[in-house]
Amino acid sequence: MTQDTKQEVKPRPICSAGEIDCPVIDEVLELRSDNEKLRTLVRTDTLTGLFNFRHFIGALEQEMERSRRNLLPTGLVFVDLDFFKKVNDTWGHEVGNAALIQTAELMFAFTRKIDIPCRYGGEEFAIILPSTDLATSIQVAERLREAIEAKALINGEHNIKLTASLGVDIYKGYEGESPQEFIKRADSYLYQAKQEGRNRVCAAHSENTETLTQVSHEEKDALFGLFGEPADDN
Repeated sequence: MTQDTKQEVKPRPICSAGEIDCPVIDEVLELRSDNEKLRTLVRTDTLTGLFNFRHFIGALEQEMERSRRNLLPTGLVFVDLDFFKKVNDTWGHEVGNAALIQTAELMFAFTRKIDIPCRYGGEEFAIILPSTDLATSIQVAERLREAIEAKALINGEHNIKLTASLGVDIYKGYEGESPQEFIKRADSYLYQAKQEGRNRVCAAHSENTETLTQVSHEEKDALFGLFGEPADDN
């Protein structure tokens, strides 16, 4: 599976001489196809099919700028496979590559079309979640963590258990920080997850999540109040 998006099918150009077969047009079409392939290669990690680090940086800058304009938060999730060096040392690099590919497939499965799953480097991945609050970003990270833990990597007769540590944070649009500073914040929660025992999700302070939940309930109460009915919090 790759990150390729659907491309519009363009009609074949008409030869000025009225000929059905035209070597010039064929060459132009071939060059156009080669250019599209090169554009894909430039932004895609060849092993996993995820976006690569170069595309990640550009996309994060764009989404942070979008957050500054519309004040909708951008979520950022860092994912790091636990004890990946041990997998390589024990089973070999081909199995290690298979672990990376399987993780990428799960990332495709547990993200939306608008999300931007990337291979950050080595066994570390990142997911940009446009217009996504902290609570939802944490939910995405937790579902992915559970999926990685639940799906063993099959190597012949052996089932290799994989787990991952994840760090989550959001950019709200009004903080005056650079992409590098945002990355550093999210990565610090990944480091915290590893320090606390791995195979877990760590995120921005819990009071932030509680505040988001409380606001959600208040908005729900107001909405039901318009219709003269109390909100049910069960």
